[in-house]
Amino acid sequence: MHDALTRAGRALRVVLLVALALLFLVPFYLLVRNGLASEADITAPTWAFFPRELHWSNLTEVFSDPDLPLARALLNSTLIAVSTTAGTVVLASMAGYGLARIPYRHASVVFYAILGTLMVPAAVTFVPSFVLVSTLGWISTLRGLVIPTLFSAFACFVFRQYFLGFPKELEDAARVDGLGYWRTYWRIVVPNARPVFAAVGTIVFIGAWNSFLWPLVIGQDQSAWTVQVALSTFTTAQNLNLHELFVAAGVSIVPLVVVFLLLQRYIVAGVERSGIDD
Repeated sequence: MHDALTRAGRALRVVLLVALALLFLVPFYLLVRNGLASEADITAPTWAFFPRELHWSNLTEVFSDPDLPLARALLNSTLIAVSTTAGTVVLASMAGYGLARIPYRHASVVFYAILGTLMVPAAVTFVPSFVLVSTLGWISTLRGLVIPTLFSAFACFVFRQYFLGFPKELEDAARVDGLGYWRTYWRIVVPNARPVFAAVGTIVFIGAWNSFLWPLVIGQDQSAWTVQVALSTFTTAQNLNLHELFVAAGVSIVPLVVVFLLLQRYIVAGVERSGIDD
């Protein structure tokens, strides 16, 4: 009786997981289905799982549209996401390591002050940040899109918590060899803290890639549009290009899927401070 209940429970879990997986795949199916369909198939009153005819030309059409610089937008998003990720990881990791390891009388005060910024709504600092960027002449520039978003209190918190559990024996051995905090950080800590770097880097990259409001306000020239801003131009009061919208949306998530698949095994390990990755 117990074995039968166990098998039934396992079967129920499998069915539930399969159902959830299929539900998760529905948006991807819609992207592919509608991206290769015509406007008539997308807006047809009767639904078909696959369009009557696959329009592969939609893939090239979305990149050849003179009113939508999608290729340029993808390049801008890549530059912004990579720059933001690299800068945030470096700054936040050094700040987190300093707060966790370097003796300082007011380290706790500084840490809680940084942590307190997480409770400040982004809308509060949005206007002052825009005024500062505008005063510096950084509108529609990579500097204006990246530099104001470089430091992350959340990333600093994650790094600090991770480094608190970092084996001190490795750092003590480095001290014996005559290394200071700076060289210990780069030679010992960074190579042995890959999980947290990958986890924070993935989270920051996804956030930077999906950012919309700040690039919309700062990237006023079409040459400075990111992919999210470009996607918003598909649906206007005068125009509605559904098949191009689905194709562009599908293309825009490819980098996120690739990054997540490559680094997913580090995310949980990094956030939960599981230790050193061998």
